Amino acid sequence: MPGSAERGESQLESIYLPLLRDRGLVIAQLGQTLDGRIATRTGHSHFITGPADILHLHRLRALVDAVVVGAGTAISDDPQLTVRQVAGRNPVRVVLDPSARVPPDRRMFKDGLAPTLWIVRPQADPGPVPSGVEVLRLEAGPTGCGFDPGAVLQALATRGLRRVLVEGGGVTVSRFLDAGVLHRLHVTVAPLLLGSGCPSLTLEPVDRLDQARRPHCRQFSLGDDVLFDLEFCP
Repeated sequence: MPGSAERGESQLESIYLPLLRDRGLVIAQLGQTLDGRIATRTGHSHFITGPADILHLHRLRALVDAVVVGAGTAISDDPQLTVRQVAGRNPVRVVLDPSARVPPDRRMFKDGLAPTLWIVRPQADPGPVPSGVEVLRLEAGPTGCGFDPGAVLQALATRGLRRVLVEGGGVTVSRFLDAGVLHRLHVTVAPLLLGSGCPSLTLEPVDRLDQARRPHCRQFSLGDDVLFDLEFCP
């Protein structure tokens, strides 16, 4: 029977080797409660999942060229989006902010730890742009409420950023999933019940269960949490 170290090494290979096969990869990740919440009703989310999942998130960041978050996550969580718990280089940080509402005091705008791409609509006024931050202007998607995920990925690809992690929040991940551009979705479920708060995924409604997405799924233990590795074919 293999020892714990061997089992741990085998799990690492099982989780991460599939992510290294292709030069192009679009993966999203969410950490949620058993009842599908990623934050309380006040937006508090640090930390729903445990240390093993935080380590997993940093490993994902180390494997990609760019990490993407929406404006809501940038405002409420003030994430650094850097690799700190494992060896590896920091990815380019990308914030999707159609109205340029993210304040300039966010850490990703001023810590200088990694290049930051601030994507806004052509008519938005971001004000003074911090040093090390590049503003990219994109038209909003057909609904007018956000960017088309395919257009975002194309803009990143033109900059050589083909391995992309969509880190949050739930609205942003849901849009990329609905657009059919994800290769994988990692959902880590913690043994918590909130009963209210921010939902993890909000997708276009279906009327029948046979219309639901049923991706290939693998499961892994991350401490007290469970990682669901969902594979899609965009």
